[in-house]
Amino acid sequence: MKRVIEEVFEAEEKAGAILRQAQSQASEIRQSAEREIAESLGEAREQARQILLTAVEQAKQDAERMRGQRLQEAEQANEALRRSHAKDLDGLIDALCRTIEATEDETGSPSWPEH
Repeated sequence: MKRVIEEVFEAEEKAGAILRQAQSQASEIRQSAEREIAESLGEAREQARQILLTAVEQAKQDAERMRGQRLQEAEQANEALRRSHAKDLDGLIDALCRTIEATEDETGSPSWPEH
């Protein structure tokens, strides 16, 4: 009987040792998995940061290109408007000169004194 009890105690000690060893291995596996997850998260964060930086840089370039296009369009519109007003101004000056000449012809005297 004593021998049976000793064998039970030995079996319990072996089982306890096996359980401790399994817990230790599980802990190592868990720690290894946590390290891998942390590394993967770090890599994913870096990739996300790079993607974001690339997107921001592309957006800046697109905005600058669009700004340049809008500026060029505005300059072209301004030039066209200036040319259009120059023609109108030339026409008004011609009409004013004809009116002055017609008045001079009718009155026989210049509209302004000559020096």
